[in-house]
Amino acid sequence: MRPSHLLAALFATLAASTSPALSADCDITVGLVMELTGPAGEYGQAGAKSVEMAFRDINDAGGVGGCKVVADTRDSQSQGNVAVDQATQLVNIKKVPVIIGGIISSVSIPILTSVTAPAGVVQVSPASSSPTLTALGRDGKTNGVFFRTITSDALQGTAAAKYAIDQGLKKIAIINVNNDFGVNMVREFKTAYEKLGGTITTTTPYNEKQSSYASEASAAMAGEPDALYLVSTPVDGATIARAWISGGGKQTFLLNDGMNSKDFIESVGAQYLENAYGTSSGTSPTASTEYFNANYEAFSGGIAPSAPAADRSYDAGAIVGLAIAKAGTSDAAAIKTAMREVVAEGGTQIHAGKQEFVKALALIKEGKPVKYEGVIGPVSFDQYGDITGPFRLWKITNGEVTTVGELSAEEVGKLKDGK
Repeated sequence: MRPSHLLAALFATLAASTSPALSADCDITVGLVMELTGPAGEYGQAGAKSVEMAFRDINDAGGVGGCKVVADTRDSQSQGNVAVDQATQLVNIKKVPVIIGGIISSVSIPILTSVTAPAGVVQVSPASSSPTLTALGRDGKTNGVFFRTITSDALQGTAAAKYAIDQGLKKIAIINVNNDFGVNMVREFKTAYEKLGGTITTTTPYNEKQSSYASEASAAMAGEPDALYLVSTPVDGATIARAWISGGGKQTFLLNDGMNSKDFIESVGAQYLENAYGTSSGTSPTASTEYFNANYEAFSGGIAPSAPAADRSYDAGAIVGLAIAKAGTSDAAAIKTAMREVVAEGGTQIHAGKQEFVKALALIKEGKPVKYEGVIGPVSFDQYGDITGPFRLWKITNGEVTTVGELSAEEVGKLKDGK
């Protein structure tokens, strides 16, 4: 028996749902390394709940050959070194065949390079969007074990540039988190934005967890920009936005996907964000989307289904669970192969939820192919574990994030290629 163990620091609501109530000699433990605390804590809390919901649905549908898929959840504290320690324990001691996580790229990348790739253990990130992850695959450094259920920032930066120009933001300052995610996002944005005729007045990187960002905000105001492109996380992002506003910066913002956050809006003040625009890896609604939106908040104890990383984390959990069923074993190599098979064209369409998983597990038992259609839409993985999809364009209005449009993957690809 390999029961799940929770960190003492996990929140009470999280611990209640992941405690080892399900136990059997054949249980298959999947490691979750999530950012439950730290700057990305909001993402990780939502993501962990989503994975747990997917596992619950699969187990309620009969599980994997009558066995349960259970989660051993660890807190990365939004730090790469902590994440590596936790992932190492999961792989070397708990012998997990899969790790789901991290949420942010600065956590996922060291897990991949230091732990999962060398060990041949499958890793699925619901929200790490750095182009570095694609480059690692292209350079043969991932052992083919990495998958993600979010599009790369190589495309999101391009979508953000087009959205900024379309809103008349032709002269922009940038403040970005100084890590792989922030640097890559800015590089892709800059290339597309300047190609479209925009001018970047300043680029100011920052280090995380500072008590004040007044100096960064002041530096970014040079050149009298029309707006601030803030590439950040909700906690630090709110501190930066408040410093920008109090220093006299224009109350017009362009925001990355992770800033689609109630905490960010409430911390800054909705009245200052009436001209705040953002991009996110989009969705193509399916029956899975309807199921998730109707059931997630009750399951999670009050987290909204629109919370950052929530939807795509359910898909990560569902695909992993179905891949384990397809593999018929806890062998990591077999699960790696099955990851693509359960979302491949030609299979019977399967959506989220217990009843759909009952159907999926029966088909798998009969040796028939299935194709999971996710909460974020149809998913398929390329040779590097990447997906493609649309980009959601949103705006903050009266304290609420509202979708105002969409850019297709094809449109963004043409912009990136200069067509």
